[in-house]
Amino acid sequence: MAKSLEMTFQTEMGKQTKLSVDSPKEPIDQAAVKAAMEQIIAASAFDGNGGDLVSAKGARLVERNVTDYELV
Repeated sequence: MAKSLEMTFQTEMGKQTKLSVDSPKEPIDQAAVKAAMEQIIAASAFDGNGGDLVSAKGARLVERNVTDYELV
């Protein structure tokens, strides 16, 4: 089962953009995630579709189950 931490940010143009981190350390520390998101915003580390990131909107842990089928 693949897991990722998906963080959603608001851009300066009012759009939302997401940043995903594969295989995050669990259990998820909400305070650490919020602090990391604030550091990303302060450092202008990423430029979203709608300009600079200006606020943290939310975060979630996403679990994916993938089943491959061999076609014969």
